[in-house]
Amino acid sequence: MVVGETLIDIVHTPDGAVEEHVGGSPANVAMGLARLDHHTVLATTLGDDYQGLHCHEYLKSHGVTVENLDAGNNPTSTAIATLDDAAAAVYNFHLAWDPRPVPALDRAGHVHTGSIAATLAPGADVVTRTLTEARTHATTSYDPNVRPTIMGDVDEVRTRVEELVGLSDVVKASEDDVSWLYAGASLPEVLALWSGLGPGLTVITRAGHGVTWHLTSTGDTVEAPATADAVVDTVGAGDSFMAGLISGLLDAGLLGAEARDRLASAAREDVEGAISRALATSAITVGHAGAYAPTREDIDEDHG
Repeated sequence: MVVGETLIDIVHTPDGAVEEHVGGSPANVAMGLARLDHHTVLATTLGDDYQGLHCHEYLKSHGVTVENLDAGNNPTSTAIATLDDAAAAVYNFHLAWDPRPVPALDRAGHVHTGSIAATLAPGADVVTRTLTEARTHATTSYDPNVRPTIMGDVDEVRTRVEELVGLSDVVKASEDDVSWLYAGASLPEVLALWSGLGPGLTVITRAGHGVTWHLTSTGDTVEAPATADAVVDTVGAGDSFMAGLISGLLDAGLLGAEARDRLASAAREDVEGAISRALATSAITVGHAGAYAPTREDIDEDHG
């Protein structure tokens, strides 16, 4: 199960073109997992408008089961993404996050959340309760995916992020996230801090420089290079990485009901396959426009 926002990305490219894509970090992760053949439920909010209908149909076409928890009668959220000449995106959001509590949470063996949904009131409290309740029967993961322009004071956001890190078995963040949250701190320092709060695996992505990850059970901090051959744009790249990471860990038996102890005692070689899958999925995504979610066949072809 993935809990969080769905929105329409309105992408402005450097040549003046405008394209619309279904997005939102949690929605992208849900589509990524479904396309990798994992049964995935997205608990989200969608407006009763044409954009909400489009999002719902698009998610279903990618294999995602959608639960619309909107409690505020709000329009579907949007994000205007402006790409620079290097294909990096800057976002301007128009959104609301007011979900009802997630029903039948005990059906999920793993629960993921992150991004705006984890910090934006009033729904952020629902996210906290969801992770807390899920930990009694499932593993959990979290991606801060910070948006400085809408998340507020960095000290308050940092406190919030650390609370959710402590409720998670797996945490993935970007180097930009860490730089904003912990200005001047090194990646190993942040990895050690977060690892001490509870996660079994903590990963920091570094765009074209690959990833740095820390395994709590062994204390290992490992670097792995990026594998992308070409970049069309970076929209959804981190979400694709997150989906690939969860997928790989699920296949390795390190996530899901009763798997927390296995992750907590995992060796480096147990996790490396999941890191490799995450690098492969994100590499394929950046080779497409928008938040393209690759399949297992895409991964096989890419490696072939």
